[in-house]
Amino acid sequence: MLPQPNRLKKSKDIQKIFERGKSFKEDFLILKILPNNSAKTRFGFIVSQKISKKATLRNKIKRKLRELVGLKFKKTKKGIDVIVMAVPGLETKDFWEIEEAMNRVFKKAGILKR
Repeated sequence: MLPQPNRLKKSKDIQKIFERGKSFKEDFLILKILPNNSAKTRFGFIVSQKISKKATLRNKIKRKLRELVGLKFKKTKKGIDVIVMAVPGLETKDFWEIEEAMNRVFKKAGILKR
């Protein structure tokens, strides 16, 4: 689980990322990235009802995404805000397929340290 200071919670922060952030897409994941003015990297997760009407399935997908980001958290650059969005089709993928897609989209976005 991500530490509290590394979570995007406020709707104004999320709205700012949607308005000014840069997008990267890979298979069934979309990243929106925006540099922030702090030394912290913050993550937010969005799984819409387009994926499933059932909240239990959407929450399960969010837990998988949070776990994968938590595993890569120490390897990410500092000072950015990231929103991870799921695209329909993700609900049929297993954990390892999601991990591979996340690795590719993180590399494409350039948010991993070398």
